[in-house]
Amino acid sequence: MPRKPENPPDTAARAAARPLLAWYDRHARVLPWRARKGERADPYAVWLSEIMLQQTTVATVGPYFTRFLARWPDVHALAAAPQEEVMKEWAGLGYYSRARNLHACAKAVSSDHGGKFPQDVEGLSKLPGIGPYTAAAIAAIAFGEPATVVDGNVERVVARLFALRTPLPQVKPDIRAKAATLTPERRAGDFAQAMMDLGATVCTPKNPACNRCPLEHLCEAKAEGIAALLPARAPKKERPVRRGACFWLTRGDQVWLRRRPDKGLLGGMMEVPGSPWDMRAAEGAEPGLDHAPLDADWTRVPGSVEHSFTHFHLVLDVYTAATRRKVVPGGGEWVSLDRLAGEALPTVMRKVAAHAMPDAGPLFAKR
Repeated sequence: MPRKPENPPDTAARAAARPLLAWYDRHARVLPWRARKGERADPYAVWLSEIMLQQTTVATVGPYFTRFLARWPDVHALAAAPQEEVMKEWAGLGYYSRARNLHACAKAVSSDHGGKFPQDVEGLSKLPGIGPYTAAAIAAIAFGEPATVVDGNVERVVARLFALRTPLPQVKPDIRAKAATLTPERRAGDFAQAMMDLGATVCTPKNPACNRCPLEHLCEAKAEGIAALLPARAPKKERPVRRGACFWLTRGDQVWLRRRPDKGLLGGMMEVPGSPWDMRAAEGAEPGLDHAPLDADWTRVPGSVEHSFTHFHLVLDVYTAATRRKVVPGGGEWVSLDRLAGEALPTVMRKVAAHAMPDAGPLFAKR
């Protein structure tokens, strides 16, 4: 017969902070943006890391964070940087509206707040690109405010701790309400990071290491033998497929690129010219040469490029051609192939470049 937790849920909520913080003091992850024990957190580093970590893994963010901090060591430096340079450094990190909002937020903090971030959730929430989660994370981690921080890792820990069976995303309000009962008045930032670390290293999506968890004795899901099944998730809808074509046009050792509009998907990033990404094309019609930037001897590269976005899957045909023209209709610029890797090319366009130039692998080696 499954044993019951040592404390009922309301008492368990109050009892969670002490063992979790003791565990965190021994097992906290060493991360480039995290203050060492006894040091005060840098609000700029906390903000920068939290924006980068949205929808992105810690392993991916690490090198980007280090480069950003080395190039723009404070919010004034980032605010003074050209947006184009910020987008170049962000290239490959995805969700590019974050980069535009990052730059806008830096400008606002630099000009309107004297370079100092507001310390409370309300003030932080008024800044570009800072939503409820990010505001709570900065307030708690950088300033010690008792704000409730709920990311994907914390959702998993709380759903299991209270055995919340309603599937995601419907259960999110319940998770947040339960998480709020756990947040202590003191060491709120350490508690938030401890919850994140617990979810990332112990209370993992598959095969949670319950025997190493400091909250095992409080966990209702563990007591009921259902920890690995939570949080439940509603069935995912199949992503629609869209198709399009890209046109890799070269002139000697240069390729023609253009900048996407600031608003919309991949806004402000560079791209290989192409057709619209038309969902109807996936139903049978193959994108052709109607959207080629100019008349040329276009050759279709065998195979295709595939890339998944949040709401759809994209399939691109790639055509190549050479020209001697200095100006190409539709706007854009010639970019030397040897500096292609430094351009603000999103991942899907790096895939296009690699498909058009199979021998160009070293150009896109991880920076």
